[in-house]
Amino acid sequence: MSVTPTLDVDTAVVGGGLVGAALAYGMRAQGADLVVLDEGDRAHRAARGNFGLVWVQGKGLGMPGYGAWTQRSAREWPRLAADLLAQTGLDVALRQGGGVHVCLTAAELDARAARLRELMAQPGFPAYDVETLDGAALARRLPGLGRDVAGGTFCALDGDCNPLRLLRALHAAIERAGCRYRPDAAVDAIEPCERRFILRTRGGVVVARRVVLAAGLANARLAPQVGLAAPVRPNKGQVIVLERMRPFLPLPVDTLRQTDEGTVLIGDSQQDAGYDETLDPAVLAAMARRAVAAFPALGEARVNRAWAALRVMSPDGFPIYAQSRSYPGAFVAACHSGVTLAAAHAHVLAPAIAGGALPDECGGFTPERFDVRAAA
Repeated sequence: MSVTPTLDVDTAVVGGGLVGAALAYGMRAQGADLVVLDEGDRAHRAARGNFGLVWVQGKGLGMPGYGAWTQRSAREWPRLAADLLAQTGLDVALRQGGGVHVCLTAAELDARAARLRELMAQPGFPAYDVETLDGAALARRLPGLGRDVAGGTFCALDGDCNPLRLLRALHAAIERAGCRYRPDAAVDAIEPCERRFILRTRGGVVVARRVVLAAGLANARLAPQVGLAAPVRPNKGQVIVLERMRPFLPLPVDTLRQTDEGTVLIGDSQQDAGYDETLDPAVLAAMARRAVAAFPALGEARVNRAWAALRVMSPDGFPIYAQSRSYPGAFVAACHSGVTLAAAHAHVLAPAIAGGALPDECGGFTPERFDVRAAA
């Protein structure tokens, strides 16, 4: 097929959110031979609605490999944060002194402890320390905790960061390395042709010898064009943003965190509502009630704003990583934990893709697992 490309590169990363930016960062040594094709602000930007947790505890039930992958990323995170600061001057505000899951009732605490025991008992699961604390013990770590809170669980691997600054820092590092970034360049079609890929975008035609699909929900449409599958669907999450407050929360809670700028975020919802990004007042009210029950002082705080964003969810909730057998050089990466997994994407997955293969740690995350379940 004869085409006149506007750009001819070695690698095209499709998607400039947290997954695509982390992968491009990990391959930034390619310089001008790498381009990030980003849809722009018309996209469903999960990266800009992210809560900002670097979270391990509770992950991996049903897939021990995901527990290992998450732990690997958590341990890689300090190096990522330090390197981004050195390269860009941007502090992503990584705080990794542990995190808490709060249980309001005794029944919730019992259920949480049982779930963690089941998680740790899985064959091949790399166990880590999680403390189960009663209300009094938890209050010593979280001053201001409600007196009626039953307790919670603590894991030292957990933490949080500023996700918007993380996205900015990744892009700044990519640009500094001389890589190309094309906003408003949504990919409409990909045509494999003679061991290369022709990407037809709204900004022109790009030819690449390797294509990495990291386009979030758009992966479902693009992956089959290169012989892959990415059966992802949207899952709506909502976040309440309270006014800036004096520091009161020394550790992040998985549904409540205070940012480095002082604002308080409440995020505690999952809804399968298609591509609907409207706010649901009933859900927001339920989130607020739980937050105030956990920390009564929040009842006096003003709400600044709220938003909804769409997670990228696979059928089983675990990531999808694959390389095409039909068209070598095509890869796909999709997950809903773009912040937590950013370090593993940058330090482990990206170099492996640059070398032409997925890392061993990602062998269990291919979409073939869904075909096996369907045939069972």
